[in-house]
Amino acid sequence: MPATPTHASLLSAEVKAEIDKWIKRYPVEQKRSAVIPALHAVQQDNGGWLTTELMDAVAEYLGMPRIAVYEVGTFYGMFVHEPVGRHKINVCTNVSCMLRGSDEIVSHLQKRLGIKFGETTVDNKFTLRVVECLAACGGAPMMQVDRQYHENLTPEKIDEILDGME
Repeated sequence: MPATPTHASLLSAEVKAEIDKWIKRYPVEQKRSAVIPALHAVQQDNGGWLTTELMDAVAEYLGMPRIAVYEVGTFYGMFVHEPVGRHKINVCTNVSCMLRGSDEIVSHLQKRLGIKFGETTVDNKFTLRVVECLAACGGAPMMQVDRQYHENLTPEKIDEILDGME
């Protein structure tokens, strides 16, 4: 009888190598501390989003309960659980950004991309998301594109950023 495939078999060799790099940073008995970078690696490898099966694979690989991975993977806004565009744009609308003009930034992005928050462009290039805070209040208004922060935004700066993307 063939062996039953494990969830960890869903992880590519490259993802496992990335997770292993993070595991080495922690004491052997604390390898579960690598859960956030492991989820980042899996999400990136899966086109920018996580499935329950992939979170199960991380749990198995790190030797932790599934629920513990779900708690992390569903708590943080950086983890997405549905298909997204090639680039995720997270726009901060918290008070610091709001006071410095995030409403204008949101309006410009929505008009430029032709989508609202939670939507993806027809060409599957961008997904626009609202976030409560990205911890860059000194550079408000700001947005995060993929994993890069862009601060002190203006409509012109947004156009320059978007025009420079593949």
